[in-house]
Amino acid sequence: MNVLVTGGAGYIGSHTVKMLKETGKNVIAYDNLTKGHREAVKCDVFVKGDIFDDELLINTIKKYNIDSVVHFAAYSLVGESMEKPCLYYHNNVQGTLNLLDVMLRCNVKKLVFSSTAAVYGEPEAVPITEDFMKNPTNVYGRTKLIMENVMKDYSNAYGLKYTALRYFNACGADEEGNIGEDHSPETHLIPIVLQACLGIREGIKIFGDDYPTEDGTCIRDYIHVNDLARAHILALEGMHEGHASNAYNLGVGNGFSVKEIVKAAEKVTGITINKETVQRRSGDPAILIASSDKIRGSLGWEPKYVDIKAIISTAWNWHKNHPNGFGE
Repeated sequence: MNVLVTGGAGYIGSHTVKMLKETGKNVIAYDNLTKGHREAVKCDVFVKGDIFDDELLINTIKKYNIDSVVHFAAYSLVGESMEKPCLYYHNNVQGTLNLLDVMLRCNVKKLVFSSTAAVYGEPEAVPITEDFMKNPTNVYGRTKLIMENVMKDYSNAYGLKYTALRYFNACGADEEGNIGEDHSPETHLIPIVLQACLGIREGIKIFGDDYPTEDGTCIRDYIHVNDLARAHILALEGMHEGHASNAYNLGVGNGFSVKEIVKAAEKVTGITINKETVQRRSGDPAILIASSDKIRGSLGWEPKYVDIKAIISTAWNWHKNHPNGFGE
């Protein structure tokens, strides 16, 4: 199996590249490095390139005899997507359309697509299953839903096989400690909390403590990045074994509140975090928890990391040894 990983220098992409190599796949990481880090790429072949560069994509696919693509290359900041929708529709929609068209021109018809739980918007209930109404409340989620619909149409018309993976809250780091989460700006809760433990931040803000949850703070489903990576590999293997195109949720099926995450991080690190409770952020649902029964049944996926302190420990191992991310 010869796999092209677009966005292969990013957070989830780099972990998937590493695991693909460890499972014996021939993997080519492809990234323009506007968001990703060259140091995160743990495979033999890296191509610096953009998904709008038809010629480079075609040459790469032909040179390495690519038969499958895992597509991570996208912008993913919810707030930014609302402020700069043109950027997100251009990159996430037009860019992915360009990649799909190049794939078809090169007769590459297997794609694993990085989607998001944001396609659901405000859920009608929890846990969220794949047949819930799709009504994204932000531009980022809309771009991903557009591309899921495009892939469905391409599948019907051109024989493209795809698997869309709808992530919940990705977190953690590789246990070997040489790759982890390094975003700029950082918007994810666990690295923000750990940066406070390191003194990089003075403290953290808790956005609302009046939600209808046990401690009043939002509850989210946290899934370790290596469990996400394993799901991509199972999806690839499934399509090569003849599985039909499909979409799957990826979450553990258990939620933790903001306060529970902070408390767990304090236990893991032994450091007390300065906390300030402020007003809710607009559009934050109280509870987001996935049902992953579909992917468990279809592909045999099971999360390895279910204890939140164990997940945070992997992230802490990365952050304390790389306080400036890949810059150190």
